[in-house]
Amino acid sequence: MAQAATAETAAAPVSPATGAATATTRRVMVDRQLRPYDVYDIEVLGRFLAVPREAFLPENFRAIAYSDLAIEGLGLRRAVPAPLVLGRFLQAAEIRPHHKVLEIAGGAGYSAALLAGLAKEVVTLENDPDLSKQSRENLDGIGVTNVHVETGPLEKGAPTHAPYDVILLHGVVEGGLDDLFAQLAPNGRLVAFKRFDPTSGVKAVKFEFAQGRLAGERAVFDAAAPALPAFAKVAEFSL
Repeated sequence: MAQAATAETAAAPVSPATGAATATTRRVMVDRQLRPYDVYDIEVLGRFLAVPREAFLPENFRAIAYSDLAIEGLGLRRAVPAPLVLGRFLQAAEIRPHHKVLEIAGGAGYSAALLAGLAKEVVTLENDPDLSKQSRENLDGIGVTNVHVETGPLEKGAPTHAPYDVILLHGVVEGGLDDLFAQLAPNGRLVAFKRFDPTSGVKAVKFEFAQGRLAGERAVFDAAAPALPAFAKVAEFSL
């Protein structure tokens, strides 16, 4: 089971009086959590230095904004991934400045804010209108302008903005990816999390396309991630 930080756990090194993170705090996160564990992409690290993680959390969670664990609990509609996992996930996606990116189940906007500085255009999709509203407000609050916030069924993607160079799913998938594959550019890629068999752990997985066809699927790293019910395996019935 994945560990997670909650509002009741020990605080990360931020001011307990204000919960405000400083550039120094973000530097500590990058130097102690991301760099030692194979997050080396300069652009990705730069986004973690630039984006205030606490701005995307309810006030009662801001004192633990820079915990090295996933953050979940009361007041959060979707868990915030651990910085290490999110950093390696974004690095694996190999996002470039000319890319258009679709992220699915990104929560309250933190990962979209990171992506906004890596890609030309970002679409973030949630199936909860309140969470989409919260994401838009959070992104506006720090001046992000190149992210479209959409609401709808996660498994359907956001076809009106397609095609995408990269699609990111912030959770474990078992199936139901066909509509998303159809929204990829001919040489695009989809990155998600997957459990290859019931007894194995979860791995980040990259699906790569070449000339519009699936060219390969490979595990990138081990990680903890939540299940996404919209991408659960369809039950098979037999007589």
